[in-house]
Amino acid sequence: MKLLAPLALSFALSLVHSFAIAQRPASEEDYYRLVTLPIPENVLLEVGGMTSLPDGRLAVSTRRGDVWLVSNPYMQGTRQPTFKRFATGLHEPLGLLYRTAGPYKGEIFATQRGEVTRLIDTDGDDVADEYRSFYKWPLSGNYHQYSYGPVTLPDGDMVITLNLDWIGKGASQSKWRGWMLKLNDKGEMTPWATGLRSPAGFGVLRDGSIFYGENQGDWVGSGRVTHLEKGDFAGNPAGLRWSGEEGSPLTLKPQDVPSTGKPMHEVAKTVQHLKEPAVWFPHTLMGISTSDIREDTTAGAFGPFAGQLFVGDQGHSKVMRMSLEKVAGKWQGACYPFREGFQSGILRMLWGQDGSMFVGMTSRGWAATGKSPFGLQRLVWTGKIPFEMKTITSKPDGFLVTFTMPVDKKTGADPASYSLNSFTYKYHSTYGSPIEDAHAVPIRGIILSPDGLSARIVADTTLREGYIHEVKAEGVKSASGNLPLLHNTGYYTLNAIAPGEKANVPARQMAVVSTGMAHDHSAMMASTSGDMGGMGSSKAGKSGKAITPGKKVVGAVSAKRVTEQPATWTNGPDQTISIGTKPGLKFDTERVDVKAGSRIKFVFNNNDDMLHNCVIVKPGTANAVGDAAMKLNLNGAKLNYIPASPNVLFHTNITQPESVESIYFVAPTEPGDYQFVCTFPGHSALMQGILRVVK
Repeated sequence: MKLLAPLALSFALSLVHSFAIAQRPASEEDYYRLVTLPIPENVLLEVGGMTSLPDGRLAVSTRRGDVWLVSNPYMQGTRQPTFKRFATGLHEPLGLLYRTAGPYKGEIFATQRGEVTRLIDTDGDDVADEYRSFYKWPLSGNYHQYSYGPVTLPDGDMVITLNLDWIGKGASQSKWRGWMLKLNDKGEMTPWATGLRSPAGFGVLRDGSIFYGENQGDWVGSGRVTHLEKGDFAGNPAGLRWSGEEGSPLTLKPQDVPSTGKPMHEVAKTVQHLKEPAVWFPHTLMGISTSDIREDTTAGAFGPFAGQLFVGDQGHSKVMRMSLEKVAGKWQGACYPFREGFQSGILRMLWGQDGSMFVGMTSRGWAATGKSPFGLQRLVWTGKIPFEMKTITSKPDGFLVTFTMPVDKKTGADPASYSLNSFTYKYHSTYGSPIEDAHAVPIRGIILSPDGLSARIVADTTLREGYIHEVKAEGVKSASGNLPLLHNTGYYTLNAIAPGEKANVPARQMAVVSTGMAHDHSAMMASTSGDMGGMGSSKAGKSGKAITPGKKVVGAVSAKRVTEQPATWTNGPDQTISIGTKPGLKFDTERVDVKAGSRIKFVFNNNDDMLHNCVIVKPGTANAVGDAAMKLNLNGAKLNYIPASPNVLFHTNITQPESVESIYFVAPTEPGDYQFVCTFPGHSALMQGILRVVK
C-alpha cells in the first residue's frame, strides 16, 4: 500500500480535524503552535539579528552588542537550550550572516551601526578571537542610524540597508543613509537603490529578486513591501542627497520629488525611477511596522503556503503572509493575516532545519503589543491545514481567490458572501496618511470552480490601478465541517490589471453586502467639534495653536474636542495641563490631578517620532475604547481613531510627530480615576495614564 504524500496526508488529517473543531471557533493555535525558548536571567536577548549554523545551532545578536550561540534550539532531549557568548562589545548589531561558502566560509558577519564586521573563531572554542572590519561607512551620531543585514545574493555578493536619521523628519546626515548597498567579497561597495526610510527587513528570493519592507513615516503613507532593482527610488527623497556621488545609479535630486498628496501611482508616472510597492500593508488593518521577510522554501514542511512570503510586524507582534505575481512586468500581490500572539516585537525570522520558523523579538524603545521586553520563539506547523484564502490574483474584471480547502458550493458561489473595497494613500512629506478615496466595489457575480478550490469575483465596474483592494469572504464556509475562514480578509495591491478575457457573467440584482464602510460614524459623532477629515487636520505648530483649528464652541463644555478657548472663559482656564510622549509608547506623565468641575486647558505635545492622539475616557474604560478604535477598520484614520462611544469624554485628533494640540474642557463633576489613552491602533494597551478628578 502506498504512503500518502505529506500534504495529501495533512489534507486528510485536516478533514478529520475540521469535524473535531466544528463545535468551537478555529484558532491560529490549532494550526501553528508557538514554542517559547527559555532564556537565562543573565542573557538580555534583545534580538537584532539571527543566523543558523550547519550543526543546527543559532547565532543571535542583541541590541546591547552581544552575539550568543544557542545550542539545542529545538529543545530535544533535556528540552533546555544552552547559551554561550560568542562576541561582545558591538554597536547595536541588527543583522547576522553565517557564510557557508567562499573565502569567508565558517565566519559570521555582523552589521553594526557603522560597519560590517567579520567575527572569526580561530581556535574552535566558540568564542570570536578576531573582529575584522569588512566595510565601513560614516556616522553622525543620530540615534536613528540603524543598520541592517547583510543578506546574501545568489551570486555570493551581499546587500545591507542603512536607516535614515530622525530630526523631526527623515534625514540623511551622513553618506549613504537611506540606501541599499551591495558588497562583494573584496569589500567593494556598489550603491544599489535609495528612497528607503526605515528598512529593517529585506529578503532575497531564490530567483535573486530583492524585496524590502518599509514602515509608515514621512513620505510613507502605510507599511509596504517593494521590489528593489538597481537604480530604483523607493519614495523617501532624503537619501537622494547622495545621488551625485560616484557610483550612484540615479541622478534624481530631492527637489525633483513633489509633495502633492497625490497617490504614489500617479506621481510615479512623472518622477523617474520612483518604484511603487509590490504590496501595501494597510496601517493598523494588517500591522504597524513591517520587519523581516522570509520566502517559504520549506517544500511543504511549514504548511500549504510554499513559495509565499512571511512578513513580521514589530509593533503588533505578529507574522503576516504575502503572495506575489507579476502582471505586465510589475510585481504585485496580496497580504493576509497569519499568526498573532508573539511574546514581544518581531524583528527577525529564520527557517529551522525542520521547516519550523524561529522568531527573534525585542521591544525596548520600540514598544509592541507583546508584553515581554524580548524573546525567542519557534513557530511550528501542527500538520493541520487551515481553511484560508491561499492566494488572490488579478483578473481583467476582478480577482481570483484560491482556497486551501474546497468551499461549500452554496456559500462559495453566493455574491453576498464576498465584498470588495478599494482605497489609496497620499504620497507626501507628511508622516503617514489617512485612507484616501475609499469606495465599495459592486460585485456582478461569482464563478466557482467545479472542485470548489477557487472563486472568481467579477466586479461590476472597472477596477482602479494603483489602488489597494480589500477582498473579504466573510460568508464563505468550507465544504467539510461548514467552517468559516480562519482569516477572511486580504489586501491586494493592483499596480496593473491582468490582461485576458473578461468573464461572461450576466447583470444581476446586486446583493446588499456590508462593506465595513457604509456605516456613518460621523453622524454618530455629532457632539464632537473640530475637523475629523484626516490625520493631518490636527497638526499644530510649536506654539501649540492648531494650524487648522476646530469650530469654536461658545460655552459648550460638553463638546469632545474644542480647540479654542470658549468665549465665556473670561478669566481663562483654572488649570493648564501639559502631557507629552516618550519612547516606548508611553506618555511622559502617568498621573495628573484636576479639581472637579474646573476649566481645563489640556496641551498634548507629541514629541515622539510616531503618530499619537490623547483621549480622556471614563474610569476603567481605556482598554475598551482602544479595542473599539481598532474595529473602525477603513474608517479609522478618517475618524482619528476616535470610536463613537459614550466612554469617550474629550480628545485631541491624531497629531503629527513633534507637533502640539490644545483642547479645552470642563472636568467631570464626579470624582474618580479617569484615564487618558492613545487610541492609535496598537498603542492603547501600553499608552495610558490617570486623570484623577478630586473634590
